[in-house]
Amino acid sequence: MNPKPSAVLFSLLAIAASACSDSIGPKQTIEPMIAAGGAHSCALSKSGTVSCWGSNDVGQLGNGSTTGSASPVLVASGTTFKSVAAGRSYTCALDLAGAAYCWGANYNGSLGNGTTANSSIPVPVSGNQVFASLAAGATHTCGLATDGTAYCWGTNYSGQLGLADTVHRVVPTVVSGGLSFSALAAGGGHTCGITTSGAVYCWGENGQGQLGNGAPPDPRYVPGAVTGGLSFTAIAVGESHSCAIATTGIMYCWGSDGAGEAGNLYSSYATPTAILGTLTFSHVAAGGAHSCGLTTSGSAHCWGDDNDGAVGNGPTIQQFGPSAVSGGLSFRAIVAGRSHTCGLTSNDVPYCWGSNASGQLGRPIERMLVPTPVGSLSPVSTLAIGPTSSHTCALQATGPTGAAYCWGKNSEGELGNGSTISASPVPDSVRGGGLYSMISTGLSHTCAVRTTGAGYCWGYNGLGQLGNPSAGTSYQPIPIAGGLTFTSIASGLWHTCGITTSGAAYCWGTNIRGELGDSSANSSQSPVAVAGGHTFSAVATGVFASCGLTSSGSAFCWGDNVYHQMGDSITQSSFPRQVAGGVTFTTLTVGGAHTCGLVSSGAAYCWGANSSGQLGDGTNASSGPPVAVAGGRTFTTISAGTRRTCAVTTSGAAYCWGFGGNGELGNGTIDSTNVPVAVSGGLTFTAIQTGDSHSCAVTSGGTVYCWGDDYYGQLGRGVLGFSTVPVAVQP
Repeated sequence: MNPKPSAVLFSLLAIAASACSDSIGPKQTIEPMIAAGGAHSCALSKSGTVSCWGSNDVGQLGNGSTTGSASPVLVASGTTFKSVAAGRSYTCALDLAGAAYCWGANYNGSLGNGTTANSSIPVPVSGNQVFASLAAGATHTCGLATDGTAYCWGTNYSGQLGLADTVHRVVPTVVSGGLSFSALAAGGGHTCGITTSGAVYCWGENGQGQLGNGAPPDPRYVPGAVTGGLSFTAIAVGESHSCAIATTGIMYCWGSDGAGEAGNLYSSYATPTAILGTLTFSHVAAGGAHSCGLTTSGSAHCWGDDNDGAVGNGPTIQQFGPSAVSGGLSFRAIVAGRSHTCGLTSNDVPYCWGSNASGQLGRPIERMLVPTPVGSLSPVSTLAIGPTSSHTCALQATGPTGAAYCWGKNSEGELGNGSTISASPVPDSVRGGGLYSMISTGLSHTCAVRTTGAGYCWGYNGLGQLGNPSAGTSYQPIPIAGGLTFTSIASGLWHTCGITTSGAAYCWGTNIRGELGDSSANSSQSPVAVAGGHTFSAVATGVFASCGLTSSGSAFCWGDNVYHQMGDSITQSSFPRQVAGGVTFTTLTVGGAHTCGLVSSGAAYCWGANSSGQLGDGTNASSGPPVAVAGGRTFTTISAGTRRTCAVTTSGAAYCWGFGGNGELGNGTIDSTNVPVAVSGGLTFTAIQTGDSHSCAVTSGGTVYCWGDDYYGQLGRGVLGFSTVPVAVQP
């Protein structure tokens, strides 16, 4: 990871809890973590903030309200947390010192603060105990102290607090028996723990055999050993069943199996019974009536009730043994709620699947039968990253269509949100409330075309790139001067160009190399007509160069030509000159010092600088006339960045080539290449954009994934550094 600032990302735990840890200080580290409750989910970021989503009728999201949310909302607390656990209708977390906080429903004292009043914001758990981990059940909570002592509080109807009685507790109380535990898990009406010797003890309700002691279905008010003499490494407790992983990696379950949640043949098991199959596991999760596990390779398998898709394999068919979760994702953590499941991938992207009646999947859509990124933004119709940009912008495809939002670098107000503070993606966050049909990003400014055809820009205007001579730098959209009506717009380093409804091209901003194309060397703060009288259908801009495409497919370029990015070997030009080679194009894209285009067959051609292999022809030699990109693939869209190029094939696969030192090729490496390499992940894309050192693409469902450098948060995932593979953009 790059040694750059810090920010936010997620991770989770289910009705059983576990703690994790990226550095927040010299002595403590925090890793993303995720937690699933009854109908809500929560996630811990690397910066120690917690966000929650889903049902909020009793304040379980912790944002000071009781209004539910289908996208993550920040918990109202200035506390830095290191772990999080979610119960049926409440949430608890530990701060860096091990102090516990809870919020949401306070049934019989489940918040542990000495009262039974609900709270929509975090309240400290009484007693000043220092905990290593927390486990949140239906209406009771347990904490594991750093010395291995177990404490429980909340509902105790069935003895789930392990206190030798059935009296509820509103503050943490030591579990009877004097055992030393290494892990705890709390479920519907029972609790289990693994002792430091590896033995499992359970207590509480036993109507389905969930205590695993082979005894009649009577509750047990103090911890009792699970039969079988096995040694376990991990445990999870569901509504009426329990599952644990033995030291051999074999999964054992006991208790209710009415929906297949015990992983066997539709029965109840009063003692630990190995689940079907030969898989070995490293992680376990237990929900309402389903269970899941991660194999040692990180693949997820689930079994049990699948009416709402919690098993994650596509069809809603009850599974009596492990079934592979769809998508081929590699997870490092998995958790289960009442009827939904969430997992954290190996690159810290949270996915959820199953019931979504309350928005617990982090998306405003009904249930999902396969893993879907949490909080992925409302479907995107248009994505914009300029070849010099360290910020990203998008247009919403729904609610409201054409609303703009940006994220990443914001030192000059280029995000348009009224500030200069870098921000995570927030739909419709660009000020002014306008709806846009097109958007583009430059180095430190952004321009867009409203659905009315009016042009607006925002960000730095010291060189005239906003096209409004009466305005300085602006943190929100301002109109482009001249009253022109545009169909498209493109932002370069310090200049911008647009095509009007008549097909005329206009440019404004710096004119250091003739990039305005008006046959002069004069910069302009207002739009000036590009010389030559050409009628263009599209325009593209780079650092000091611009290109236009006519309706017949002829490509013309103007501006800098040091590296032959104008498509010939002549010097720079302040007016449009046709690209050599006689190739006709359907689309053009201008990078830092190279240009690429697609022809009608879908073949890609590039020209200009090639020191990093950005032309993709298998060499590192610059070229005046266009050269064919190697590999013979057919593409539907292409985008040139500063020193690389990316494109999407007709099948939706993404390929990149050129410089990859920050992971911007998306293939899991930091290597550069002069031929196209496939972007990792097997995702299917419809659009792709590349910037200075990052790339983003849109899936057919409108979800945005980004990869490469993240110094300014331009990947939109909340974790600064870089990613060598695609990660879903998070709000």
